[in-house]
Amino acid sequence: MLSLPDFREKQIVFVKASEIGEDHLVLKNENIRLVRADGTSNRLSCHKVLAIFVVGDCTVTTNLLRKCKDLGVSVFFLNSRFRLFAPLVAVAEGNYALRARQYAEIDTLPTAKHIVANKIANQLSLLRKAGVQDSTISSLVESVKTVESVESLDSLRGIEGSAARQFFAAYFEDSGWYRRMPRTRVDVPNLLLDIGYTMLFNVVDACLSLHGFDTYKGVYHQLFFQRKSLVCDLMEPFRCVIDKQLKKSYNLKQVRENDFEMAKGEYLLPYQNQGRYISIFADAIMDRKEDIFTFVRDYYYCVINENKQYPTFNI
Repeated sequence: MLSLPDFREKQIVFVKASEIGEDHLVLKNENIRLVRADGTSNRLSCHKVLAIFVVGDCTVTTNLLRKCKDLGVSVFFLNSRFRLFAPLVAVAEGNYALRARQYAEIDTLPTAKHIVANKIANQLSLLRKAGVQDSTISSLVESVKTVESVESLDSLRGIEGSAARQFFAAYFEDSGWYRRMPRTRVDVPNLLLDIGYTMLFNVVDACLSLHGFDTYKGVYHQLFFQRKSLVCDLMEPFRCVIDKQLKKSYNLKQVRENDFEMAKGEYLLPYQNQGRYISIFADAIMDRKEDIFTFVRDYYYCVINENKQYPTFNI
């Protein structure tokens, strides 16, 4: 299993492929080398990489993929609209003891309640730091208290959903916020949140897989066809990282309306403007990569040792 000192040396690499799709990712002398269509190249030791995100069309050699598998490097292929279409996730195979614990007949509600309470607490923290002083604060404080007394996952989802609606409306009030509508791209904030959450999701997925989890078996998000429910669970407390970065980017005027286009009722981010927004969210995630790793590691110990000392992330 990857240790924290080793993880600190790891990097998450984002490759924005050229629009013409003639870039090449190859392995050369233990280095991952990106050769651009114009002949320029960049390289990085494959021993320093945790995950590679390739956005757009790019040629990848089988030698590189084989090396990534041997070294536990995950590779995620995303299309030009930042939708994942081909994950090659490095997995710690054969951890049957962990998976037996995941599928044991135990009550998952306490874990789910902890995850939701942690998420809402971080939303509260962001609102307070942003100077929000309306009724949303007292409402979310009450939501955290109510979480402790719920007796079903359905009730818990209701509390989380209500808290999220109030949080988004108050936190992004100055950004022309309408409402959170995942994957609909009805406005620029929703489009950017989708991009940031997708990047965060895959980083959490890579960390969970390195520990040997079955990422489809969640505790709050239940089993559903082709949904990595455990990744959905453990990214919940970290969504605030993306929320905070988007708010900061609006405050710094980094988000420009003319960077986006509208087509068939959806906002799109054209190729030439994608790199800057990838960097905005990548930097935010990298600043918290150690927090993500230690959270997943501590959750692993919680599951494998059958204790109730659930990890907490504070923004």
